[in-house]
This record gives sequence, C-alpha cells and structure tokens, in this order.
Amino acid sequence: MIEAAQVRAARALIGWSQAELADAAGVSLSIVDRFETGAPHSVPAESVAKMRAALELAGVAFIPRNGGGAGVRLSKGREAKYLGWDDLNAANDE
Repeated sequence: MIEAAQVRAARALIGWSQAELADAAGVSLSIVDRFETGAPHSVPAESVAKMRAALELAGVAFIPRNGGGAGVRLSKGREAKYLGWDDLNAANDE
C-alpha cells in the first residue's frame, strides 16, 4: 500500500495538482484530498490503486518501505528527459 506522503511527493515530482491526479486517476478530488491529508483508511482500496496507476503511468516509481522510509523517484527511461540545474542553458531551451 502506498502512503499519503508518497502520493504528495509523486505529485510534486511530476508537477501535478490534486485536481490533475484526480482527473488522471478517474477519482474525485475529495478522494485525493482525503487520502493525502491523513484519512487514508476512509479511501477505498480501488481508488488508491487508481491513483497509484495514474502516477506510475506518468513516470513515477514507488519505493517500498524496506527498513527505511518509503519514497518515490522517476522511472528509468523518464530520468533522461529531465535536466538538472547544472545542465540548464540556452542550448537546451525548447
């Protein structure tokens, strides 16, 4: 099961608002908000699965809690599309 903090971090990583996640996952905005703000047990498992699938489709990989904290990262293959701060310059403007 993914955690609320992971969903918030995943949205931040790809620049989505709660409304964008709700739309992509096919769930209501109130479901996303309720999950992220500390009431995850009141959100149906099917809705959580839809949110996870939408975020994964957008390029997020969820890192499970394995003795440390759970987290998120960009999926392999997506990382090359994003430039780091040191790589930003006029030559790569689109």
